[in-house]
Amino acid sequence: MASTTPTDLTPPPTGPALDSGKSTGRLGDKIFIGLSRGSGILVLLIMASIAAFLTYRAVLGISKDEGNFLTTFDWNPAGDPPVFGIAVLLFGTVVSSVIAMVIAVPIAVGIALFISHYAPRRLAAPLAYVVDLLAAVPSIIYGIWGALFLVPYLEGLNLWLDQFFAWTYVFEKTEVGVARSLFTVGILLAIMILPIVTSVSREVFLQVPRMNEEAALALGATRWEVIRMSVLPFGRSGVISASMLGLGRALGETMAVATVLSPSFVISLHLLNPGGGTFAQNIAAKFDEADQLGRDALIASGLVLFILTLLVNGAARLIIARRKEYSGANA
Repeated sequence: MASTTPTDLTPPPTGPALDSGKSTGRLGDKIFIGLSRGSGILVLLIMASIAAFLTYRAVLGISKDEGNFLTTFDWNPAGDPPVFGIAVLLFGTVVSSVIAMVIAVPIAVGIALFISHYAPRRLAAPLAYVVDLLAAVPSIIYGIWGALFLVPYLEGLNLWLDQFFAWTYVFEKTEVGVARSLFTVGILLAIMILPIVTSVSREVFLQVPRMNEEAALALGATRWEVIRMSVLPFGRSGVISASMLGLGRALGETMAVATVLSPSFVISLHLLNPGGGTFAQNIAAKFDEADQLGRDALIASGLVLFILTLLVNGAARLIIARRKEYSGANA
C-alpha cells in the first residue's frame, strides 16, 4: 500500500498574481486599469475647469462691486453704482438646508431601519420600491406641489408655532403673509431629500453581517438592542454619507425653492416670516434678465455655493475617515 508523504498533501500553488495581489498582466486588466485611472483624472480635470471658469468670471464681477460682496444685503448689479452681496443668500441657503437635515435625517433612518429590520418581507419590498421611486421625482413637481398644497396648509402650523413657541424668537411671526418662508422651504427640502437618505441608509443597514446580529440575539439582546449595538455602529459611516448626499441636494436645489419662496434681501431670525433667498433660487430667478455684470455677479455667488458644497463633502470625508481610524484602533 503506497504511503502518503507530507508533500502529497501540499495544496497547489495559487500563482503569483493571487499571492502578490497585483495584475496578471493580461490585456483586459491593463485596459481596465487604464480606463479607471483615466476616468479619475478626467473627473479631476472637469472639476478644475469648472473652478477656473467660475473664479475667472467671479473676479470680473466682484472687481466692479461697490459694496462688500460678503456682507452686503442688497443685490443690484445693474444699479449705478453696482452693489451686490451674498449675505442674505448664504444665510437662507444654510438655514433652509439645516432645517431640512434636522427634519429628514432622523425620519429617514427610522424608515430605513423599519424596512430593513422590522417590516415583513411582503411589506418591505413595495415600501422600498416606493421610496426609490420618490427619489426620482423631478424637483419642479415637488415645487408645484409645495406651492399649491404645502404653503396653504402650513398656515395653521405657523399660527400654532407662533401661539405656543413665540418665546423662542425663532418661531415668532411678526409679519402678515402666506407661508412662503425659509421654514416652508426647509420642510419642502426635507421631503425632497428624505427618499435619498432613506434609500442609501437602507442599503447600508442590509449589509450588516448577519453573524453580528445573531451573536447579539444569542446573548439575549432585544430587537432594539441588536440595532443599537450592531446595526447602527456598522452603518454610521453610511448614514453620514447618505446625509451628505441629501445635504448636497438641499444646498443646490433650485426650481422647488424658487416656486415656494417669496424672495427678499432681508436677514431675519423669525423663520415664519415670508422672505429670504438662496443661491440657487437667486440664480434661477435673475439669470435671464441679467446683463453681463449681473451674470458675472450670479456666477460669483455660484462659486461660493461651489466652495460650500466642497467644504461640506470634505468635512463628511474627514468624519468618516476619523471614525474608521477610531474603529480600527478599538478592534
